[in-house]
Amino acid sequence: MARYYDLHPDNPQPRVLRQVVDLLRADGLIAYPTDSCYALGCRLGNRAGVERIRDIRRLDERHPFTLVCRDFAQLGQFVKLSNAVFRQVKAAIPGSYTFILPATPEVPRRLQDPRRRAVGVRVPKHTVTQALLAELGEPLLSSTLLLPGEEEPLTQGWEIKERLDHLVDAVVDAGDCGLEPTTVVDLSGPEPEILRRGAGDPSRFE
Repeated sequence: MARYYDLHPDNPQPRVLRQVVDLLRADGLIAYPTDSCYALGCRLGNRAGVERIRDIRRLDERHPFTLVCRDFAQLGQFVKLSNAVFRQVKAAIPGSYTFILPATPEVPRRLQDPRRRAVGVRVPKHTVTQALLAELGEPLLSSTLLLPGEEEPLTQGWEIKERLDHLVDAVVDAGDCGLEPTTVVDLSGPEPEILRRGAGDPSRFE
């Protein structure tokens, strides 16, 4: 049965944050809010957590995951940025964007796109997510909480608890965070390519 953590959306309680992070460090899997939908998340090194996300969402081995980072400095440890891309990404974060970029050796090969050796990264603009990342001190390996056969992601903490009670270790509820996923921009090639139009304004990459 999943634990249920109710966090204030603007002033998350430090004691509760520590409990969630302790669970993550013990290789737990959580459902948590971001600035564009709820997501499933675990530590980068949690192999079992990755497989649990694949099982919940019925994803194949090629489906990319996203590293949700606290800030630009942390993001820069995991992806390579040219000067031009550096400026583009820096101007767009924090925000509802996922960027596909060449991965550094810090990212395990099993989490990279096998063709491009790239990985998705993002820096969310959400108080609770930021507080979790600050307490954890490392990125969250994440995937949008979109269940198989459904067109919209889950967005209510109580419903997530009800439906995923025996599949995740905890649900972090900080209120409704919307239905629109991030805008995904592939910056691993010579020109930006918008792979998905979502909550972030894509016009700056067109």
